Amino acid sequence: MGDEDPRREQAPRRTEDSQSPRSGLIGLIVVLCLVLGGLFLVHELRNMSRLQDCVMQGRTNCSPADSATP
Repeated sequence: MGDEDPRREQAPRRTEDSQSPRSGLIGLIVVLCLVLGGLFLVHELRNMSRLQDCVMQGRTNCSPADSATP
């Protein structure tokens, strides 16, 4: 038991730092994607709400006007 081989003792392995710039950049990209997705959803829900409000009022021309002329 007292005959431990000194060669077996190794220096602790270096692990990747959790505060590395790569992990921060990945986190920033994920947050940015979530924010952009949320903004897109809010925009689409607002448009749908306006359309539903128009239909509930009994109007018949609720769809957005098509400004492109043939």
